[in-house]
Amino acid sequence: QVQLVESGGGLVQAGDSLRLSCTASGRTVSTYALGWFRQAPGKEREFVAGISRGGEDRDYEEFAKGRFSIGRDNPGNAVWLQMNGMEPEDTAVYYCVASPVMSGSAVYRRPDEYKYWGQGTQVTVSS
Repeated sequence: QVQLVESGGGLVQAGDSLRLSCTASGRTVSTYALGWFRQAPGKEREFVAGISRGGEDRDYEEFAKGRFSIGRDNPGNAVWLQMNGMEPEDTAVYYCVASPVMSGSAVYRRPDEYKYWGQGTQVTVSS
């Protein structure tokens, strides 16, 4: 079993930056694809960004391109999400996700492709 714990959420103003972190425990996630999803009130959970197990391949949802950046720290068993130029529409609970993969380049986008989920961290962006 893998436990994921997010941190770094909070209240920011539009235009600000925020960095979310997620630390895994239970086993190493160096061979796992990692990612972030978010869910805003009254909306479905949506993909934000994903990263391959080696970190060479990344994928972003359209709204995140150019503003968000995902990275991983394999020795630290962690993944982070740097969010710049934040907008009120980014207000949501952000979830860290992980799943074991065979392919070194695999980056998953669908919720059902991820086996492990964190509890989420609230991000609120005021206008």
